[in-house]
Amino acid sequence: MTNTYGLGRVGGWALVLGLASVALSGCKGNAQPQAPPPPEVSVIEVKPGPVTVYNEYVAQTQAPDTIEIRSQVTGLLERQAFADGARVKKGDVLYVIDQRPFQAQLAQAKASLAQAEANLVNAKQNLARNSRLIAQKAVSQQDYDTAVAQERSSTALVEAQRALLRNVELNLEFATIRASRDGFMSSSQVKSGSLITAQQTLLTTLYSSDPMWVNFSISEDRFLELQKTLKRPPGDRPDLAPPFHIRLADGTDYTFPGKLNFIDATIDQKSGTLQVRVSVPNPDRVLRPGLFVRVIVAAFENPSAIRVPQQAVQELQGLKSVYVVDAESKAETRQIVASYRLGNDWVVDTGLKPGDRVVIEGIGKIRPGAPVKPVVTAVVDSHPGTGPPPATPKKKG
Repeated sequence: MTNTYGLGRVGGWALVLGLASVALSGCKGNAQPQAPPPPEVSVIEVKPGPVTVYNEYVAQTQAPDTIEIRSQVTGLLERQAFADGARVKKGDVLYVIDQRPFQAQLAQAKASLAQAEANLVNAKQNLARNSRLIAQKAVSQQDYDTAVAQERSSTALVEAQRALLRNVELNLEFATIRASRDGFMSSSQVKSGSLITAQQTLLTTLYSSDPMWVNFSISEDRFLELQKTLKRPPGDRPDLAPPFHIRLADGTDYTFPGKLNFIDATIDQKSGTLQVRVSVPNPDRVLRPGLFVRVIVAAFENPSAIRVPQQAVQELQGLKSVYVVDAESKAETRQIVASYRLGNDWVVDTGLKPGDRVVIEGIGKIRPGAPVKPVVTAVVDSHPGTGPPPATPKKKG
């Protein structure tokens, strides 16, 4: 009796557990799986603003007046009258060549001229005397003709001696070499006592300093951009062109802007580039001839341009696109046209409008048409839209 009751209780519990298991299995079979939450992405709301895109060119400075100093006469250098690298003014003495040979030549030329002038006086007197006698038929026609010829020959000889004297005076003057303009001297290539050969020996070089020229070359496509910026044919009033900014080799910006003063008439067929020159004030002589600098000039200007970070742009076979979150928080692909870069941003020509929400982070987690959770992010503008691009600080050490 007792055992039967115990077995009944065990069977009852087994039946209850079996039914519960069946019930749980039925519940699991009928339950719907939960959809994952939409991925969270960072977006920015694009806004129009002024943008100026700049191009940079490697350039080299040049003194507008670079004068090689050479002697016009041959002789021994007596002394150098300037300090290497010194500033000189027009007319200052630079070199003195030994003048004694030229002074001796001058004395000889003066004596020869005096002799020729004396012979001329005698010839004129002889001609006057023969003129009176020929009228009286006291001399022959041949004697008279000889007197005329001697007077003319003596006159020509005087002119020749005067020219010779002038030439000797010039040589004596050329023995003192003077600065032809204001500027700065290079180092002297000769020392006192050196033999100077006329028009061959390079003595030194004189450089002008203010203004300074900056020469650079641009490619054909960049030239077309520059021409659009100038908004006039090349060579037409270059003084009205926009300023050119100069950046020095250490990364600092030069104080004074430059102005365009020359564009070459033809493109170099070998390199496909065009020579351009800018004039820059240089009152403090910061720029020296032959210095390598960078020229920065505006290539594109738009008062209401739209910019998007480079990380938001996808490129495939030359086409650019971005993800835009619509009003229903769904991602859609938007093709854009962007030709210019400004820092880490693309300047969008077409494809976006103000207020569009562009995905900048989390692009790998989304697909077109899928819902997303947009989180608006404020992008810190590390590159201003207007003004020349900031200089990169030079690393120390």
